Amino acid sequence: MYPAQLLARIKQGNLLPAVLLLGPESYQRRKIKQAVKDAYAEDAFAEHDLTELSLAEVVDDARALSLFAAERVIWVINAEAALPRGRSEEENEGGEGSAGDTASLSAYLKDPTPGVSVVFEASRFDFEGDDKRRQERVRKFFTGIPEVVELRRFAAHEALAESEKLVRQYGLRMEAGALDLLVEALGADVARIALELEKLVLYANGRSIGVDEISALVPDARTATIFALVNALARRDRTRSLEVLDTLVKEGEYLPLVLTFLSTQFRMALVARDAGLKSAGQVQSYFTRMGVPMWGARADQVYQTVSRFTPKQLEVAVKLIFEADRGLRDARPDDRTVVEQFVLAMTG
Repeated sequence: MYPAQLLARIKQGNLLPAVLLLGPESYQRRKIKQAVKDAYAEDAFAEHDLTELSLAEVVDDARALSLFAAERVIWVINAEAALPRGRSEEENEGGEGSAGDTASLSAYLKDPTPGVSVVFEASRFDFEGDDKRRQERVRKFFTGIPEVVELRRFAAHEALAESEKLVRQYGLRMEAGALDLLVEALGADVARIALELEKLVLYANGRSIGVDEISALVPDARTATIFALVNALARRDRTRSLEVLDTLVKEGEYLPLVLTFLSTQFRMALVARDAGLKSAGQVQSYFTRMGVPMWGARADQVYQTVSRFTPKQLEVAVKLIFEADRGLRDARPDDRTVVEQFVLAMTG
């Protein structure tokens, strides 16, 4: 089941006896939880933590009839703690589960209490990497729950689309490129984006928000500042490039990381030019087919770089980045000097 489907069920008052929310994405999980609270009376909502209670105790509460509410929702956090101890104990991080807990949950799911819904929140493990095997153990443990909602992290283009909805919802006015930079700066984390947009609404007070405000006001917007440097170099604007570099240095940015961003930008531009791509849309489609994550704003940046630099200039840029990277590895007193020399050569 997708998050949107569960939200529709909640609005219809058709929440199932048991639901498992699986995955680390916090924005959708918060939306679901708020929708549940809005749909049910305050005294019909209860929250339990499986690091403090056993699964059997939660089941006992679900079986108990309430004198005050005909329908109840029991929200259970840290569902991973229910996993039984054993040879994978390190994965459970202290879980106190037992075979008895499993049996009690299975018995309850065969004959759930009418009007009671139990929502298990398992947010500790991701769907990829080292967490994948651990998450499969969680899914297997709760296999008796028929409805599993996977809360996967937003892809960059999905985060941008959701952010555009939030901007319209908040009535916030943003200049072209500002929202793209916000999404990039916060790593497409929609929960953080939503929080920052709420702050920007208060700050804007009806004014339009631009790129400069994003760089100045949003925590961790140094990434956005790096892309501002990319854009300034694409325009071969020496003054603006040095100003942005000065900002990065003052904010403590790791300069080799700056070069990594620049290297990726120019290498992608070279590939796009060699492939004969004629628009940002073609850039996005081409790199997506190659398996390289690419969203609209990023594709536009790559295409702008292709448009503003000749093939020879792109090749020179890659060589200059290589030389600057080698300079940063030398025993030099100041990395800034090396990067400034790169900027001067790029904008000459």
